[in-house]
Amino acid sequence: MQFDWWTFALQTINFAVLVWLLHRFLYRPVLRMIDARRAAVDKQFADAAAAEAQAKSELAESAAARTAIGTEREAALKTALAQAEEAAAQLRDRAKMEAAALLDEARKTMAAERELALAEARRVALDLGVEIARRLLAEVPTHQRAEAWLERVEQHLAALSPAERRQLGDGLNDKESLRVVTAVPLPDEDAAEWRARLGRALGDRIAIAFDVDAGLVAGAELHFPNAILRFSWRSALSAIRTEIEDHAHAR
Repeated sequence: MQFDWWTFALQTINFAVLVWLLHRFLYRPVLRMIDARRAAVDKQFADAAAAEAQAKSELAESAAARTAIGTEREAALKTALAQAEEAAAQLRDRAKMEAAALLDEARKTMAAERELALAEARRVALDLGVEIARRLLAEVPTHQRAEAWLERVEQHLAALSPAERRQLGDGLNDKESLRVVTAVPLPDEDAAEWRARLGRALGDRIAIAFDVDAGLVAGAELHFPNAILRFSWRSALSAIRTEIEDHAHAR
């Protein structure tokens, strides 16, 4: 077998040309396409990784936000519960204070009404006692009543000093007389007895006039120009009524 170097050379040239053509028009475009494809795949991987990282970040932020919201909600619930408990406690305290004030006011009102009722009962009892005493005194002879009151007047005048008796008699003259007021008219003989005995106590020169005031209930009053001596039940009853009223007002 004979080796042909020209044929070998031509085939070598043809192979080299084929290799150049393949490298020029096939290998390079394929490599560029592969690189482009690889770059696109890498970009997709990078985008996917970025998207995954962003998703993880957003998920973490969402979880943190949920945690913060839960914490804030729990704090808000605790604050609202504390405020509600405080408001309820204030309402309870206010209700207790108002109830205590109402109860105290009711007690004071009841006490005042009781005192008023007692005062009114005392006044009614006093009026009833006066009426009963008036009726009982009506059964006693006028002479005996006049004698009893005259003795009281004499005892009072006797206890006065001479200067006090002179002071009572100042102003008594022919125009100004001692006026003796009794609850019932005095018979003539009793009136004469009063004149004689009062004259001995105050002086024989004084003029004495008699008058009647049923409002005295019982007893007598001596009306001097400058003073009044009261020995009647009206003055005593008036003092008792004043004491009852003052006691009721003090309550």
